[in-house]
Amino acid sequence: MSPIYFPRISAEEAASMIEHGQTVAFSGFTAAGAAKAVPRALARHAKELHARGEPFKLNVLSGASTGKLDDILAEAEAIAWRAPYQSSKVLRKQINEQKVEFTDMHLSHLPQAIQFGFLGNIDWAVVEAAEITSDGRIYLPASIGASPTFLRSAEKVIIELNRYHSVRLSEMADVTIIPPPPHRSPIPIYHPLNKIGLPYASVDPKKIVAVIDNNEPDGIAPLGAPDEISRKIAHQVVDFLLDEMRSGRIPSEFLPLQAGVGNIANAVMSFLGDDPDVPDFYMYTEVFQDSLLDLMEQGHLLGASTCSLTVSDDNLQRIYNNMDFFTPRIVMRPQELSNNPGVIRRLGVIAINTAMEFDLNGHANSTHVCGTDIMNGIGGSGDFTRNAYLSIFMSPSTKKDGRISTVVPMVSHPDHSEHSVQIVVTEQGLADLRSLGPKEKAKKIIDNCAHPDYRDYLHRYIAESPSGHISQSLRNSYDLHNSLLENGTMKFWE
Repeated sequence: MSPIYFPRISAEEAASMIEHGQTVAFSGFTAAGAAKAVPRALARHAKELHARGEPFKLNVLSGASTGKLDDILAEAEAIAWRAPYQSSKVLRKQINEQKVEFTDMHLSHLPQAIQFGFLGNIDWAVVEAAEITSDGRIYLPASIGASPTFLRSAEKVIIELNRYHSVRLSEMADVTIIPPPPHRSPIPIYHPLNKIGLPYASVDPKKIVAVIDNNEPDGIAPLGAPDEISRKIAHQVVDFLLDEMRSGRIPSEFLPLQAGVGNIANAVMSFLGDDPDVPDFYMYTEVFQDSLLDLMEQGHLLGASTCSLTVSDDNLQRIYNNMDFFTPRIVMRPQELSNNPGVIRRLGVIAINTAMEFDLNGHANSTHVCGTDIMNGIGGSGDFTRNAYLSIFMSPSTKKDGRISTVVPMVSHPDHSEHSVQIVVTEQGLADLRSLGPKEKAKKIIDNCAHPDYRDYLHRYIAESPSGHISQSLRNSYDLHNSLLENGTMKFWE
């Protein structure tokens, strides 16, 4: 049988094949491994068509956020619908103006939703690869995400062959697609570094219509140094985990950790590594961030399962320059495995995530401002929170120079219920909500976590609210939010 040779074409030629109204699934889980050349060409193509008065908008899928990809396409007004997560300021504005439809989803649910056609047909998959073979083996770069599912489900495939990435990333990859129910066996991951799949994704080579050559970094900027509030929150979390370990509620060998994206989570991981009383540990998480490199090289982080290497370009090169060290210690999986509820529960993962606000019952809002405007989406936080051994949510107690309290009577959008949120933390303190009834829970959240400027109001709210099992006033529960919308501050008493 003769080998199949894939045509090499330009990104512009590839973009010209994609039609208005089609659904395109792009690789990427954060900017790591995101398609690059084709989205830029699509944006230029869209602008040219729009200038001639012709429509051009796409339905866009990816594993999670994509860095510049969303910015570029949104600026060209080339997105009609988007799922499951985004972090683009430009796209966010269009979503909140209802110019773009957005479906917010738990990231572990995405591959199954695609597999069963819940999101419609996938016309194109545009997937970045570090290497490709003629029989359809796709060696993925710095993220796995949902690319294996995109490759299987799409009618046509375009590969961006990016020579910037090390082909040795395949040594970290653990790629498998979970079969559909009711034919699923237990997932045999019993340790964060267990591998159960292959080092590559697969695609029917007949579906590959083109390969575009590229040599470009992911373009991930380094995170800033932790500020004073992040450091205080991090200390609270570390002290709590050590107390849990000393009490015997965390085993002496510790438990695998998950940490969300951002400076606060990065600070927590750094402080865990700095504390000599914290034993060396593993991670079962969805993103591998900058702070973890130092921890791994120092021996504090023994190994990590992840979906993507969401590290700055300099730190990615640091990994590539020392692959003999990193490849045995990092496993990269598709998001339906990195975020799998059953594996998270089995391993006893401690989930550490950030929230926009939480209320006196313990509900957390990760996604919407004042209940209407989305920021990014729920991402993987729900996958971990609901199934974690311990679920921790962190936030500064106030934002916007104190005009916003992140502790409110009732969250404006509930993403994580009181039944899943166990620990809430601000720079003011930590509230352990386990075993507490509603009255005790509200008091502890106010006294330990709320900013002093808002404590009197919150105590008064509880005291004056109608009382059943929960003290809650439907008439007054959003007084803080309404004041913010009307006056630019939640401090309506000033």
